[in-house]
This record gives sequence, C-alpha cells and structure tokens, in this order.
Amino acid sequence: MSLPNEQSGPNSASAATVHLPAPTAWPIVLAFGFTLLIAGLLTDVSITILGAILAIVACVGWFLDVFPHEQHVQVAIADVPVEIVSTRHKVQRLEFAPELPRALLPLETYPVSAGIKGGLAGSVAMAVLACLYGILKQHSIWYPINLLAATFYSQSQTMTLGPATLNAFHLDSFLLAVLIHLVTSVLVGLLYGAMLPMIPRHPIFLGGVIAPILWSGLLHSMLDLINPLLNQKVDWYWFIASQFAFGIVAGLVVVRQQRVPVKQFIPFAVRAGIETPGAMAQKQREDRQP
Repeated sequence: MSLPNEQSGPNSASAATVHLPAPTAWPIVLAFGFTLLIAGLLTDVSITILGAILAIVACVGWFLDVFPHEQHVQVAIADVPVEIVSTRHKVQRLEFAPELPRALLPLETYPVSAGIKGGLAGSVAMAVLACLYGILKQHSIWYPINLLAATFYSQSQTMTLGPATLNAFHLDSFLLAVLIHLVTSVLVGLLYGAMLPMIPRHPIFLGGVIAPILWSGLLHSMLDLINPLLNQKVDWYWFIASQFAFGIVAGLVVVRQQRVPVKQFIPFAVRAGIETPGAMAQKQREDRQP
C-alpha cells in the first residue's frame, strides 16, 4: 500500500512525502496569554489586559490558519532501514525480587491467621487484667464489662450508670462487650501482622510499648469528646497496663508464626501463570524415543 502523495517512478522511494498540518506558533501565544490573564489577578490589572490582548490575537490568528482552508505542508519521508541485531545467544532470565531494605519494603510478611491468633491471645491477656481490676478496685468482675459496653450507650444512658448498675450482671451488656472486645482485638492483631515485619529488629518493643502508648494517648484525648462521663469512670493506669499486656502477648504470638514471601514484586504475568519469555523458568523436557 502506498502513501496518498507517493510519487511513482525510479526515484519514488526518495521522493515520497506526507501531508501534514502546517506548523504554527499561535497555540503557544494563546497559552501565554491565558497565563498572563490569570497572573494579573494576583499582580496588576495591566498584566491581565496584556494577557487578554494576546489571547484574543492568538485566537484570531489560529482561526485564520484553518479557515477557509487548512494550511498544510508536504514533508519528505526518509526511508532508513533498521537492522535488529542481538549479541546474546540465549534468553536472559530477569530478577524480579532484588535485595531491598526490609525496613522500607519487607520481602516477607505474616499471614492473616497470624494476626488473628495474636489478636485473640492479646484479648485474653487484656481481659484478665481488666477483670482483675474489677475485682480488686470495684469488687465486681462485671464492672469493666459493663463499662466497655457503655461505649455504645447514649449520653443519657451513661449518666444513669451508678455503682449498683455497673457492678451487676446484664446479659445485653455482656454480649455487647464481648463483641466489641473480640472485633477490636482481631483488627489490632491484623495490624500487628502487617506492621511488625517493617521493623524486624525490635518487633516486641514496637508492638508492646510504642503502639499501646500511641493508641492510649489517642483514646485519652478523644474519649472526653465522645463520652465525658465514661471518661471520668475509666481508671487510666489499669487501662494502659491492659494495653501493654495486649501488645506484648499479641506481638509474641505474631512473631512466632511462619512468615510467607510477599508477591508484590512478582509481575502479573508470572502470578497469572502466563508463559512470558525471559520471565518464566525454562521447562525441562525429555525427548521420548519411539
């Protein structure tokens, strides 16, 4: 197939041309005019006037380039043959997972089951300290359970919580507290599983000290806004101690689990099982003799 403006003859290869729009500077002038137009809003009105004049002149000049007939030029085509030469005699295998700093991008992480196990184990440790606080300080094991369930109570309901109510057993409060405790513990355990591989040198220090201090301070600053009366009833010393117990136990359980390599460095073609030259491992086939 030949080009529309290709000439025939012995010198047709060198005389071939292509029909292209004529080059013009009006688009750049128009862009510069709009730039001055906007810049004048922050500087001086004279800059805005200059930008408006340039924009109008550029619009008129650009319009005249295409009306009543579009301006075109003939551009000669240079036929340069391309030779593809390879110096390699075999396919080179690519390395998709080079050594990277694990503190920035870990090559291995914990499975989801590790985070769930750590969260459940930490929830037991935190529940033991919370119940111990209720027995020693409030003389009732149900006090911390009812106090945890009161997180979802309205302000009017929380104001009616007296010592007798908090020290008594309530089935609805017990079920609500268990649900809150398990859900939050599993979510934090999953966060531990994703976070601890990023700091492999001191995982227990991060999970048992730094993280509990951070979220205890966050809760201390927010609980007064969410429920002021509940904030007054919480014993923050025992609360922080229970957070430390959760962090240490959950961190120990998570770091003892078997790590799995991450797949984010592997290309999609390899993960999908597509045989890509240079990426897939070469298959060993045995020639069968008839």
